[in-house]
Amino acid sequence: MSTNTVPVAFIGGGNMARAIIEGASSAGSLGERWVVAEPDEARRGGFAHAVASASVALAWLGEVEEGPGQGQVVLAVKPQMLGAVAAEIGPALASGAARVVVSILAGIPSARVREELGGSARVVRVMPNVPAQIGMGMSAIALGEGAQAGDDARARELLEGAGKVIEIRESMMDAYTGLAGSGPAYVFYLAEAMINAGVELGFSREEAMLIVRETIAGAGAMLVRSPEHPRELRMSVTSKGGTTAAATGVLDEAGVMDAIGRAIAAARHRGAELGRG
Repeated sequence: MSTNTVPVAFIGGGNMARAIIEGASSAGSLGERWVVAEPDEARRGGFAHAVASASVALAWLGEVEEGPGQGQVVLAVKPQMLGAVAAEIGPALASGAARVVVSILAGIPSARVREELGGSARVVRVMPNVPAQIGMGMSAIALGEGAQAGDDARARELLEGAGKVIEIRESMMDAYTGLAGSGPAYVFYLAEAMINAGVELGFSREEAMLIVRETIAGAGAMLVRSPEHPRELRMSVTSKGGTTAAATGVLDEAGVMDAIGRAIAAARHRGAELGRG
């Protein structure tokens, strides 16, 4: 059942908020009752409904919602801004009906978000990744502190406009961030290395960029469309004693598979550290 009649106040108008809004709008799940609180005038001008402060956005929410606490807040600011936002709207949230607050704050546990906001918010924690900006994101959603079954329905509807959504336990959110939140950077890292190698082999940088971009885009599309495991896809283009085998042999000798695993674990560990403050 659609929940797009539920009004939403986005606190923060950065790239991720914009990606969610544009995706949900295109999917028809945003509706007309939404507003973005963004202090930067230039950014604010890019939204159809925008105000300069979080307190004004929260006041708007109270005016348009059909019942006390029905409207939802989406925290889409940088994690280090939580304190300032909480100081601005925390007292109002704590004094009114318990409201769903959707947090996109990387590394910040829902218990901390709830505490900072006065202790009454029903926190749903989500984590989209960068491809949400082009409608191909992978987002995780978890019921957090104070949240009840169904509190994540609106967030799920909004995020599905920007890509795929998976429901996980909040205890897995740091692992998810290491795998998918930071994941696009690993692909970009590979692309950077391939482009540099192409230039060293004699291609111009423009030629190498075209070749690598299309190669990764095509391989990614095959991975999405094929039911086969990535290993099977890899082996299908790896002839014994051939060029691909020579290349992957070097990667195996260098321990690249293990290094990727350790890199993802390091990202998860760092996320947990950031969450502890």
